[in-house]
Amino acid sequence: MSAATEYDRDLFHLEEEPHHPEGSSTMLGFWMYLMSDCLIFAMLFATYGVLGTSYAGGPGPRELFDLPLVALNTSMLLFSSITYGFAMLAMTDGKRGAMQGWLAITGLFGAAFLGIEMYEFSHLIHEGAGPQRSAFLSSFFTLVGTHGLHVTFGLIWLVVLMVQVQAKGLIPANRRRLMCLSLFWHFLDVIWIGVFTFVYLLGMLR
Repeated sequence: MSAATEYDRDLFHLEEEPHHPEGSSTMLGFWMYLMSDCLIFAMLFATYGVLGTSYAGGPGPRELFDLPLVALNTSMLLFSSITYGFAMLAMTDGKRGAMQGWLAITGLFGAAFLGIEMYEFSHLIHEGAGPQRSAFLSSFFTLVGTHGLHVTFGLIWLVVLMVQVQAKGLIPANRRRLMCLSLFWHFLDVIWIGVFTFVYLLGMLR
């Protein structure tokens, strides 16, 4: 073998990309997505902060919000995060059946959250407090509705993952997907705590 050939072979090995753990790019990409979602919600919170007192002569938070109902709704989402945590513990132990059960309970809590939120929206619209009534209500429906859309997407994702786990088991790819959904679900929980505090609790004090 000539010296030039050996040199080319050594150069080729030097230029090879370093080995990355399988799935690391998936997690990195998902963290980047979550950061972009943080920016979206930050803008929505800022918009509500500016427009949240522009009632246009209409009703404000004290007249519209049913705080006990919202507190019940908040508990549904908090419980769903707890049950998802139990599902992740079962996944770590390789208990597919228990994990599927906890995921199903998580889905039920998430569906209950959406059901209560849809009831709240329909009640407000029935009372003439739709998003077109004032800037306050427009920003309220946009912020809370965007969060609700995220929860809806999370529930669809949850069902799809349960079907995949049932079909293929706890393979590494499914474990990564479940971890990504876990991050997403807990992220929505944190955002909702901000909504509950900033929109509902502080709104009742105005």
